[in-house]
Amino acid sequence: MTHAPDSKAHRLAAVARYRALFDAIDDGFCIIEFFDGPHGPLSDYVHVEANPGYERHTGIPDVAGKTLREIDPIEADRWIELYGNVLRTGVPARFERYFLTAGRHIEVSAARVEPASLRQVSVLFRDISARKQAEEERDRADASLRSLNETLEQRVAERTAELMRAEEQLRQAQKMEAVGQLTGGLAHDFNNLLAGVSGSLQLLSIRLSQGRVAEVDKYVVAAQGAVRRAAALTHRLLAFSRRQTLDPRPTDVNALVNGMTDLIQRTAGPGIKVEAVGAAGLWPALVDSGQLENALLNICINARDAMPDGGRITIETANKWIDRRAAETHDMPEGQFLSLCVTDTGTGMTPEVVAKAFDPFFTTKPIGMGTGLGLSMIYGFAKQSGGQVRIYSEAGQGTTVCIYLPRFYGGVDTDAADHAASPVSGAEAGETVLIVDDEPSVRMLIVDVLEEAGYSVIEAADSVAGLKLLQSNVRIDLLISDVGLPGGMNGRQMADAARQARPDLKVLFITGYAENSVIGNGRLEPGMQVLTKPFAIETLAARVRQLVDE
Repeated sequence: MTHAPDSKAHRLAAVARYRALFDAIDDGFCIIEFFDGPHGPLSDYVHVEANPGYERHTGIPDVAGKTLREIDPIEADRWIELYGNVLRTGVPARFERYFLTAGRHIEVSAARVEPASLRQVSVLFRDISARKQAEEERDRADASLRSLNETLEQRVAERTAELMRAEEQLRQAQKMEAVGQLTGGLAHDFNNLLAGVSGSLQLLSIRLSQGRVAEVDKYVVAAQGAVRRAAALTHRLLAFSRRQTLDPRPTDVNALVNGMTDLIQRTAGPGIKVEAVGAAGLWPALVDSGQLENALLNICINARDAMPDGGRITIETANKWIDRRAAETHDMPEGQFLSLCVTDTGTGMTPEVVAKAFDPFFTTKPIGMGTGLGLSMIYGFAKQSGGQVRIYSEAGQGTTVCIYLPRFYGGVDTDAADHAASPVSGAEAGETVLIVDDEPSVRMLIVDVLEEAGYSVIEAADSVAGLKLLQSNVRIDLLISDVGLPGGMNGRQMADAARQARPDLKVLFITGYAENSVIGNGRLEPGMQVLTKPFAIETLAARVRQLVDE
């Protein structure tokens, strides 16, 4: 026969085990029970029991049997709200508090004791001071690192700014050096040319006053020669600055090279062999063929001068696909181009010389052997044509100069007539030309030339007067206009306004350089042409006749 266990002893043993476990918890632990107080329902709670760890973690002794408002009347409402919410919702809560009484950072975890009718909440207090200290140290380290990074970034920014200022000062110094070289070269060349013109005119006046007419012609020829050289010098400078007047037309570059090979061979001399290698199926280019011929001849002359003991010049053409990487390397747009390259077996150039080769008036030739404008003119011409020019050279290994020109999508008109070569006829009865130019000497020259050819001529000094005449009923067969005009609009704007009333008006622009306002994308509208100052009177008369006849 078995005996039932002593229930009271069993209960006492269970309570003892619970108490031992309760007290053994290292963290602070307590059970609180809510009651209705004078402040309303669930307005306070009593600490049912608390383990020894509670005092260690909170610094508050002997809390068992005491209400919260007795222990902490100041913070009571806050704790009651936090624990009361756990009791009402059954959702555990976890938060951090710093207990000043214990000098510890505590993580507080609260959970409802079931059943809810007990109105009790268990609260666990865990010391996280070491973790908080580590976090604070980490935050301080992060702050120090951020401060160090900010300091480094500031110093890098300051250093970068210093380098940028130094680089800008260097660029400015290089720019001023280039400007000085340019202005010095201009002053030297133009003063020589002006001396020739001025001296010729003075002697011309003296000889006429002396009645020595037979000696006049040589001074006229000398002055005209100086003027032509000044015009050529200006043309080269405008080519470098990409402001020259171009007449781009679809061009077969292979045919152009073949047509110049004999001239280049004669120019190079018997000690140099000239060879042309044209690519099969070469794309046409939209380019001013006359300027391309000048560029090719200049390159070949430079190649000749680099081979005083003889050698070989090879002229090659090729179709080129310029991808993005190559475009960035060559400083040009990506797309389809044709290349015209001249390679010599001469002395070559150092990297320092290559870097300055396109600068105006820079030359390695002896004084009097070169103007220093050849390559700068080629550079400007290639860029203005939508292409690029590049030099590949090593000292003692020869040089290759390549001109890249955009591909033209279309055919080449091989039967195009050269209007300039056509015979010039006089004016027909009643043909009238309007001249608009703010320079009286230019108007006088054009008036004299055209009246001698039989034209009726009307003059205007600005765009307002010119447009007033163009909008009247006066017969005007041709407008000759400068581009830069006073009066509020330039020559192109005046011509466009006049064409609204006179859609078939022929226009000849005369200009010192090809302003962007005149030529859009390298093309003029039908019935418009450009003539660059200074010009020969025969050329002016031929252009006038050509436009009127059209």
